[in-house]
Amino acid sequence: MIQKKLALFFELERYNTTFKIELLAGLTTFLTMSYIIFVNAHILSLSGMNFGAVFVATCIVTTIGTFLLGILANYPIAIAPGMALNTYFTFTIVQGLGFSWQSALGAVFISGVLFCILTLTKLRHWLIEAIPESLNLGISVGVGLFIMLLALKSGGLIKANPNTLITLGNIHTAPTFLFLLGFLIIATLDHYKVLGAILIGILSITLISILIGESKFYGVFSLPPSIKPTLFALDMKEVFNFHGVSIIFAFVLIGLFDGTGSVVGLLRLKRFSTDPQKPRKISRALFADSVATMSGGLLGTSSTSPFIESESGIRAGGSTGLTALTIAFLFLLSLFLLPLAESIPSYAVAPALLYVGILMVRNIIDLDREDFSEFIPSIITMTLIPFSGSIADGLGLGILSYIVLKLLAGQYKILNRTLMMLGLLFIVYFIFRPQL
Repeated sequence: MIQKKLALFFELERYNTTFKIELLAGLTTFLTMSYIIFVNAHILSLSGMNFGAVFVATCIVTTIGTFLLGILANYPIAIAPGMALNTYFTFTIVQGLGFSWQSALGAVFISGVLFCILTLTKLRHWLIEAIPESLNLGISVGVGLFIMLLALKSGGLIKANPNTLITLGNIHTAPTFLFLLGFLIIATLDHYKVLGAILIGILSITLISILIGESKFYGVFSLPPSIKPTLFALDMKEVFNFHGVSIIFAFVLIGLFDGTGSVVGLLRLKRFSTDPQKPRKISRALFADSVATMSGGLLGTSSTSPFIESESGIRAGGSTGLTALTIAFLFLLSLFLLPLAESIPSYAVAPALLYVGILMVRNIIDLDREDFSEFIPSIITMTLIPFSGSIADGLGLGILSYIVLKLLAGQYKILNRTLMMLGLLFIVYFIFRPQL
């Protein structure tokens, strides 16, 4: 009886799928993206947050967001803390700007509320249409470069230098060698379409590290740790200042464009594109993402995003929200894997960061190299994001250069009112921006 009701609710017959196909598709996506459980806890713990609490929050928030998306939108897509957003949280907001992790969680929650408002109104469409594709491309590549820099530093391959800013690190240490080996394992396995390539790479380097005595093994299973250290620990008072508003703005923009782009990209297959309710379902999917982000701020993790790794499950036949519910259930079971997470050293996580960053940077091939008024702003955006350590600064200078170059090129008609308004806001931002 329950199976029949689920089949009717998720329209399995309409999508020509079965319970077995949906469950296997959910398992496939889980194996492909489960690395986020370990990586997210490692990254956010560098901000001072409790590792175990972040681990639990990551599993719960992913379960909430993915479950909601499956129920509300009936799509086989998973939602989890985004790789770009967790690095921005730790390395820019906390370590760079000096905010407490509690204040960063406050910014996450506020951005989730704003993202929800944008999703439920026409403002989302206005913002998406206002910012040109070349700048969206610049944001994606810039964040990818930022993640790569952090990965190379964490893996010991590069280090700071007062004369050249960056120089080669000590490549003769075991952790650096294992970092490089881990990257090669992930890249090779992904080339051959091996399921869960990133997860296998992380666990392989962890095993080798334990065997040669570089790290300790704490076990695999245990009862979930307490989430109390991060539960409702957010502080929204400190973010209502100049830098606080800028980081909230960055969170909202990344969530808006990354979320919309990911969902639309995952739904490019014919069985989804012919659905007359697709626009409404996309809005519901983004609403689920905004609720997950708000949950992250309350429970103790960074902003969420629809995971592009969901494509592996879709390719495996996943067509409905039953796939998403399967993923959500598996992430809930992952609450019992804390000892394994604690056994993973940072240089086993760094190869995953580097590979994800490279995947984002490859979007540069779509850059328009013929029109200087499109090419230059995109390059400015993608270079200043990693070099300034700020998505807001990189995007702001990218938008201003885009407006100026379009005016010089005589293409002023392409500039819309929303973009011009954003340009004025960024002029005010840079005039009154405090110097660090």
